[in-house]
Amino acid sequence: MRPITLDPQHRDIRIGSRLRAARQAQHMTIDEVAQITGLTKGFLSRVERDLTSPSVSSLITLCAVLSISVGSLFEAPEVAFVPAGTGPRINFGGEGLEERLVSPRGESRVQVIRSVIEPGGHGGDQLYAVAAEIDVLHVLRGQVMVRFSDRDWPLGPGDTITFPGREPHSWRVEGDEGAELIWVLAPAAWA
Repeated sequence: MRPITLDPQHRDIRIGSRLRAARQAQHMTIDEVAQITGLTKGFLSRVERDLTSPSVSSLITLCAVLSISVGSLFEAPEVAFVPAGTGPRINFGGEGLEERLVSPRGESRVQVIRSVIEPGGHGGDQLYAVAAEIDVLHVLRGQVMVRFSDRDWPLGPGDTITFPGREPHSWRVEGDEGAELIWVLAPAAWA
């Protein structure tokens, strides 16, 4: 039998930012965590900045205080990448536009849509609503008029409007240059 050489690949495992985020999510200060765990503030600060590594015992204590599992510190983050121009075309209605889903297709927590709209393009003559709690519209380029039952909102490049997704509304591109918009719906109107 031959011996097998193990190569740990010397990867740095950085857990400090996850510990800091968990502490902040609990609305706790380093001082409070230090008092509960018996660890020093300086040590906790160094751990959160990845300047030192806690012992297994200290790590278990920290995770218990922060209400997170030890394993969650070492899980790879869930990252989904949609390359430019590859999102599926979708159709929420309207005229004179191309809409692409730029968030992952099966993502139910949020839906991000990029709309490229011709001059005069619009969301329809009738007000409509989507099945989302929050609807956010951000204008990348162009001028857009968003219409609600009681008011119109003119938006230009860099402007953002947030409203309940179930609020009846429509929109129309103003001017001759067309527009480019980002819509964010949370949760996703459909997954």
